[in-house]
Amino acid sequence: MRYCGVLSTAGFSFGLCPTMLSCDICGETVTSEPDMKAHLIIHMENEVICPFCKLSGINYDEMCFHIETAHFEQNTPERNFEKLNAVQYENSDSKTTTVQSTVEVNSSIHLACASNFPKNATQSLATDGNLKHEAFYTENITEFKKYLKSKEKQSGLSEVQGSMYETTYSPPECPFCGKIEECSQEMETHMKTKHASLLEAPLEDCHQPLYDCPMCGLVCTNYHILQEHVDLHLEESCFQQGMDKIQCSSDRELAHQLQQEEDRKRKSEESRQEQEEFQKLQRQYGLDNSGGYKHQQLRHMEIEVNRGRMHPSEFHSRKADMLESIAIGIDDGKTKTSGIIEALHRYYQNTATDVRCVWLSTVVDHFHSSFGDKGWGCGYRNFQMLLSSLLKNDVYGDCLKGMSVPCIPKIQSMIEDAWNEGFDPQGASQLNNKLQGTKAWIGACEIYTLLTSLKVKCRIIDFHKSTGPSGTHPRLFEWILNYYSSEREGNPKVVCTSKPPIYLQHQGHSRTIIGIEERKNRTLCLLIFDPGCPSREMQKLLRQDIEASSLRQLRKSVGNLKHKQYQIVAVEGVLSPEEKLARKQASQVFTAEKIP
Repeated sequence: MRYCGVLSTAGFSFGLCPTMLSCDICGETVTSEPDMKAHLIIHMENEVICPFCKLSGINYDEMCFHIETAHFEQNTPERNFEKLNAVQYENSDSKTTTVQSTVEVNSSIHLACASNFPKNATQSLATDGNLKHEAFYTENITEFKKYLKSKEKQSGLSEVQGSMYETTYSPPECPFCGKIEECSQEMETHMKTKHASLLEAPLEDCHQPLYDCPMCGLVCTNYHILQEHVDLHLEESCFQQGMDKIQCSSDRELAHQLQQEEDRKRKSEESRQEQEEFQKLQRQYGLDNSGGYKHQQLRHMEIEVNRGRMHPSEFHSRKADMLESIAIGIDDGKTKTSGIIEALHRYYQNTATDVRCVWLSTVVDHFHSSFGDKGWGCGYRNFQMLLSSLLKNDVYGDCLKGMSVPCIPKIQSMIEDAWNEGFDPQGASQLNNKLQGTKAWIGACEIYTLLTSLKVKCRIIDFHKSTGPSGTHPRLFEWILNYYSSEREGNPKVVCTSKPPIYLQHQGHSRTIIGIEERKNRTLCLLIFDPGCPSREMQKLLRQDIEASSLRQLRKSVGNLKHKQYQIVAVEGVLSPEEKLARKQASQVFTAEKIP
């Protein structure tokens, strides 16, 4: 009789034809039983690694049980456990007997357990797949459990230690309902009793409908299970989107915090730079609370004594004179030079042959800066020059009755009094309503305020832009010429007018215009007193034989005045009480007359 069936013995299969033996693990065929046993020893010697969690260090039978209990979702019976056989053989010395169970799983398990076997092993296993049966699978599992129990008895392990799987892993959790059991046997019982329908594999000839997951391709036999499975996908997707939103929100908050920190640092740096610039301007304009005229004068004299340039007795003498001058409010006259206007009249009348005509202001004294006001006192010194001329003019005798040329601290006090009367509140605010004890600069506005408070009629004219080539101001020269030449009678070469000198202000400095000359070539030159010029230079003009070179410090042509803007304060008479009140009210919004 001819047999067509296949027998399975000792981990290999063969038909009735004894020359062809097939390995149940990898599908390789050999010609004899000794060759097959040698082949199976290769399987046992190779390290077994779980293809799902990379577990190693256990034998093949234990690995099969591990995969079945821990990874049953990936290792369903109908797809993975196709054959399970028990084989027993003796080693060379016949002293020990080893039981080996061979389980054929999917291609991943074969690669993990016998990576050096031929690639056709998977194909052989797939060919034998039609021989699997669930009853055979269950029977072999039961036999394997019995084998484990016998191994525990042979090795003398106690019941407390439990199985290898229980001592190696944490308590198993049901993948369907999440229940946790104490051991794998109880979990197996739970799954077979509570989730038997999920473990049953559909028969090949059954027309049971199958449902594919549209998101991962998982095949389900129950529509409700598929729905729950898809819901898990959606919940996971929503959770990931939520995490993405949280991450995005966190990134926006971080970017916002970084931007705020950058803005704070930038504003702090700008504030620091503004503070430095403000302090620099305060020092430049004498508002840094570093002391005023008296303090600076004493400090400079002490320096001169320390350097040996001043005798201590002279220091005490000058200090006493200074304190007396401040106490009575009158300038001590140590920086004054008088008689220059008269000397200029003689020079132009007798010597200046290149001048066609010259107009001179009324008599005026020159005042230069001293140690006490060096670097900031030009405005005060120009006021002293202007006032010295007004005090010699009978027109202003009534409004300036009983006055003398004040010292610088007194001038500061007089301007503060004018502010207190209500003149120029805006300017007072800019200077913190305080001048005494400071080195604060003053300009055209303060001169106008002080003269107006003294009932002297004056006005400010602003030459706010250049009117000639190369930044020159020819209109300024024309205005000065018209101011002085309005009193010309006849055709004299030298005209001594009754007009007071003019206060001239530009950025960083101020001077006093005491006349204007017209040369024979029709060019104009202003005659200017500069408070920065010391007395020894000004006294050279008092000689009988004045040299033309000595007038260079006075003469300023159109090309010499190239500042961006100029302001002048021109005196025009005396104010009545009503005019003074009107000008005080008008100074609430102070504006200068602009030319052109």
